[in-house]
Amino acid sequence: MSQSLDVLGGITAEQFLNEYWQKKPLLVRNALPEIASLLVPDDVMELALDENITARLIKQRDKNPDQWSVKSSPLNKSDFQKMPKLWTLLVQAVDHYSFDLAELWKKFPFIPQWRRDDIMVSYAPQGGSVGKHFDFYDVFLVQGYGQRRWQLGQMCDENTDFVAGQPLKLLAEMDVHFDEVLSPGDLLYVPPGLSHYGVAENDCLTYSFGFRMPNVSDMMDRVGDKFSDNPVLRNPLVDIVRDTVSRAGEVTVDELEYLKAEIMAQLQQTNVLEDAIMSLLSEPKYPDGIPEADEIGTGDLEEALEAGYLLMLEPASRLLYSEQDGDVMFWENGEGICISEQFTDSLKKLADGQTVPLDLSLMDDEILEDIAELLNDSVLMLVPASSD
Repeated sequence: MSQSLDVLGGITAEQFLNEYWQKKPLLVRNALPEIASLLVPDDVMELALDENITARLIKQRDKNPDQWSVKSSPLNKSDFQKMPKLWTLLVQAVDHYSFDLAELWKKFPFIPQWRRDDIMVSYAPQGGSVGKHFDFYDVFLVQGYGQRRWQLGQMCDENTDFVAGQPLKLLAEMDVHFDEVLSPGDLLYVPPGLSHYGVAENDCLTYSFGFRMPNVSDMMDRVGDKFSDNPVLRNPLVDIVRDTVSRAGEVTVDELEYLKAEIMAQLQQTNVLEDAIMSLLSEPKYPDGIPEADEIGTGDLEEALEAGYLLMLEPASRLLYSEQDGDVMFWENGEGICISEQFTDSLKKLADGQTVPLDLSLMDDEILEDIAELLNDSVLMLVPASSD
């Protein structure tokens, strides 16, 4: 991946990762010109009213713009009546509803799929904003319609103070060192912790390509879930050898060390930890956005493949794999799955974001059954060859 990339302004992925990723911002003019024609404000307003959509309507009072309010989904038409002058609509996971938008993840092949959060769209009229803030994740802000002015400031962390009494985590001040207006197709990379402030210059749509790391708390919760599913671990431990009488209210140092050692022994089970982490990473953030598939059998599947249909990953689902010592393990939507060995290479390509044709002459009943199950679980989907 050493070639220069237009989305990064002509630098290589390696240069971006070494110099900018999680370190400093990058502005690229006309990085994604194709995004300008994907959606208009009416599309986003319509999406926000869908019962399966996660959205937030943020308003500033006309008489006191420093006073904010937030209404979270479900939203309805009445929420958009008697609107103040300054407001913003945030719609999450729009890539789950637009194949063209989901395709733009491929513009960032240097960041693995498991780091993807979602593509959020922000719509605001002139002056609309979500205030001065920072995020704990990486984001590529891409202007899709209209213009938005962006200011960047100081680095922040968990100890940073927020404005009290507001429904948003707002910063009181920013030490501005970057002030630019983005037009359709322009991209601004903002690393975690960097304060930023975007204000609509006119009616505008901004796409946020978010990349997030898991946190230790969530991973530990998932490990605990895996241990809870093991009935053997629900049995009481064997007591340590007692050769002296201890006081009734005391837990001795030896007893504490024994109990801690038993916990640590379980945490050394690599397969349990890997399964817990992979199930968490492959879990969809917005499961309600996964469409219900039309049931398909192996016979109908054969007909579709003979007609030239291709396989691709359903945009709302997640499919990840791990390779160790020649073995490949797959996880889809939070669950580990077993796949016939002959289908492994094709499924890896699908997880990597490729659209895959299949040769029926090389497929047996087991492979067809695996594919049908993944289609019925809305992990994969069939698309005409002309859509590739």
